[in-house]
Amino acid sequence: MGKLLATLKKDLLLLTRDKVGLLFMFGMPIVLAVLITAVQNSTFDLVNNNKVSLVLCNADTGACSRLFRDQIEKAGIFDITEKECQKGAIKLNDLMEQEDALVGIFIPSNFTEKIRASSILVTEQILHDLGISGDRLQTKQLMAPSLVTIYYNPVMQESFRYSIRGAVNGAIQLTENKQLLNNLYANFNEKASPDSLENMIREGQTGVKEITVSQNGMAVIPNATQHNIPAWTVFAMFFVVISLGGGIVREKTNGSFLRLRTLPTSFLVSLLSKQITYLVVTISQTIIIFMIGVFLFPAMHLPKLVLPESTGALFLITFFSGWCAVSYAMCVGVFARTEEQSNGFGAITVVILAAIGGILVPSFAMPNSFRTILNFSPLHWCLESYYGLFLRHASFGTIIMSLMPLLGIILFLQLLTFFGLRQKRLI
Repeated sequence: MGKLLATLKKDLLLLTRDKVGLLFMFGMPIVLAVLITAVQNSTFDLVNNNKVSLVLCNADTGACSRLFRDQIEKAGIFDITEKECQKGAIKLNDLMEQEDALVGIFIPSNFTEKIRASSILVTEQILHDLGISGDRLQTKQLMAPSLVTIYYNPVMQESFRYSIRGAVNGAIQLTENKQLLNNLYANFNEKASPDSLENMIREGQTGVKEITVSQNGMAVIPNATQHNIPAWTVFAMFFVVISLGGGIVREKTNGSFLRLRTLPTSFLVSLLSKQITYLVVTISQTIIIFMIGVFLFPAMHLPKLVLPESTGALFLITFFSGWCAVSYAMCVGVFARTEEQSNGFGAITVVILAAIGGILVPSFAMPNSFRTILNFSPLHWCLESYYGLFLRHASFGTIIMSLMPLLGIILFLQLLTFFGLRQKRLI
């Protein structure tokens, strides 16, 4: 026991002298966790809370264009600025730049005319099919529809465009339906449809209830913090490869391993000491980053990290994730010939494993060809275990099963490290 304690003291002293390694292990992931969470939270606010600035250019003076404008406003996602557009849609680009708007909509001058003509033809077809009207249809083919043009700022991503396009299409459909009801009422009662009917139709529409699925039936509201804090904690753990891997290479090159073999102790004690030391480091990383999410984020007006109820499951995931990161760092250090090789290879592979493991890019957004590859990333299994606890509120038994692949990777890395040491005659 005394030999192990002495070795632990030596490893802790070496760790405190490694300023670059400490910066990579603690400073970089903290900055990334705060920065990425703030950026993603702003994106969520743009979609859910903030309104998209919109310049509306209406070249039509009819009732349908006014109704369309009202429906756009009722969508609740736009901050509308109306501008005169006498010269058509060409001027809309300049108007968007002046107003610093993300979206512009141009309503053509024949908007009302085309909607009314289209609704009249549809009404005639309905009455003819019901046998109410014996008049022949004016034409078998509808007139070419009027086009509402949407202009996007180049910074708008495709996901936002889909949302905006859906809101505009919904406003157009409501405008067309209102005109169709007016035509039907005019044919039967020779008067426009009452507002009470429109309100009845709107209030009677089938609603949508949104539920985020969890394994124990608890309501889960995912946010940027719940996603990013576990992800960047795992990323931080694996960057112990800079300090631990480089330290092993230094001990190999300066002859420390050989001197240890001449002492009345086992080299396995030294390996155990390194694993314990850096396992404490990974647990410390987790505590620090989680506490930032719990206490600092609310002060920065970011969503607070909500810790899971099962402290035992959280510690178990942290322990296995940290052990996997330490095992990977030791394996890199044993096989690297120089400190530059260890640092370069270790850092690059951690970034690659994070990319294919779902940390840099969500796994559901990856192409099908990557779905098999991500199973080979230890960071993927660490992240999935944390997500099971933070987002899905999985049971303790489910967490244990999700850690089995991670345990298999740990055993593989430990065996690979052992054979590497034997091959190099270090043990």
